[in-house]
Amino acid sequence: MATKKPANDGAFLLNTHELPRRAGEMKEYELDVDAPFRVGVPLIAVPEGDLIEIDVRCESVTEGILVTADIFAVALGECIRCLDPIELEIERKIQELYRYEPTDDRGKKSRKKDEEFVDLDEEEVLYVMGEQVNLELPILDAIVLSLPVNPLCDEDCLGLCPDCGEKWENLPEDHQHDVVDARWAGLAGLAVEDGPDLGSSNI
Repeated sequence: MATKKPANDGAFLLNTHELPRRAGEMKEYELDVDAPFRVGVPLIAVPEGDLIEIDVRCESVTEGILVTADIFAVALGECIRCLDPIELEIERKIQELYRYEPTDDRGKKSRKKDEEFVDLDEEEVLYVMGEQVNLELPILDAIVLSLPVNPLCDEDCLGLCPDCGEKWENLPEDHQHDVVDARWAGLAGLAVEDGPDLGSSNI
């Protein structure tokens, strides 16, 4: 049975003290986390304070704790073509290995061994901090990477008429606007006065 973890200031910190440190042991958790800030891309994101649901399975392995998590959240945004609101359900799965902190032969933490994992060309190594694993980075990354940079309400969305701003799908097929040459637009409101009648002039 999964252990329920309420949201708190360290909502993404998962305490694994109940998980035996023997390879093959497993423990499941459920986390309900309030988004600490707006999570997403400029046009669509999980709003700050909205719920992120996380089902976590932690497995003890030789190197550390293998974390598998199912993530569910709802992102809100707007269509880039018609500006209608969009609601997008996010369902992602992640799997990360959290390594035990390196120790020397006496069981003390070893900074020297930490340097073995410092490589700018490799992904950042995740560690078990005491008995806790911090899920924030991989979960927020998974949410952001699942979102479209240019969200659409529908792949066939026609967008808006550039002249009147109405949605094309709500306009008749023959909808059009009179096009005025920009060079003459300034004269549109001027009244034209009748000139002298040259035909009636006396010679």
